[in-house]
Amino acid sequence: AAMIEKASIKSTDVVLEIGPGTGNLTLKLLEAAKKVVAVEHDGRMVVELQKRLHGTAEGRRLQLIHADVMKVELPFFNLCVANIPYQISSPLVFKLLAHPQRFRCALLMVQREFAQRLCAKPGDELYCRLSVNTQLLAKVDHLMKVSKNSFRPPPKVDSSVVRIEPRNPPPPVDFVEWDGLVRLCFNRKNKTLGAVFRQKPLLQLLADNLKTHRALVGAMAGGMAGGGGEGSSGGDGGAAPMETGGGGGGGLLAEVGELVEQVLEETGFAEERTAKLDQDDFLRLLAAFNAVGIHFAGC
Repeated sequence: AAMIEKASIKSTDVVLEIGPGTGNLTLKLLEAAKKVVAVEHDGRMVVELQKRLHGTAEGRRLQLIHADVMKVELPFFNLCVANIPYQISSPLVFKLLAHPQRFRCALLMVQREFAQRLCAKPGDELYCRLSVNTQLLAKVDHLMKVSKNSFRPPPKVDSSVVRIEPRNPPPPVDFVEWDGLVRLCFNRKNKTLGAVFRQKPLLQLLADNLKTHRALVGAMAGGMAGGGGEGSSGGDGGAAPMETGGGGGGGLLAEVGELVEQVLEETGFAEERTAKLDQDDFLRLLAAFNAVGIHFAGC
């Protein structure tokens, strides 16, 4: 009941429910919403819910989808209310946020620690890649705690209800690039960025990426020039000659090392630690790396 109240459901809403089970929450959603789309993986629960709503007026406003929510293409919805299992919590959050039709918000009941990670701020012990990525794409609020004793049988851990409201319009960021940078940074979140980015294996990875990026830019420039003549080699690091030879080339590795030092000096982040960086810091860092031709897709 508290979840329904927090959802502020309108009579025009199409609500997505994930894992309706026997339908206790579903019935309450149907009382308030125009339509409920319920995705249930367990065939036994599907049969149970169909029996429960057979021949009722509410049943005609329920679209029941028997499928794994992570594998099905979700139809239109403008509100999501769900009690989601821990093992799919993270991928499900990002599946919802990637939905092509922008929805108003999602109210999700999740394990307490997962909720704390979603909402964590720079400097918090649980601040992590999940926190940064979710908060880039959405506003996240912790609404209430739910004791494990509220359930029968009780689970092993307490839960929380969080509200996730997608940013509209979405941020003008290449999420693959962003996630590549954030992943590298959080691999050693309590080290300084200087220590993280001066590691030889990471520099080699960035050198390989730069080599691939320059090859792609060169191929595109050659294609635009019709395959002959002098194709211009666009910006963003594309003008520099491409290294030949295996393993990224020692010359290219040294060049990447210099570019990394340049970025760390320009941004002033060499002595900063990932655990203390906020959204604006990561955006600034990504823009500075991209400006010198360093990219993180595939990292």
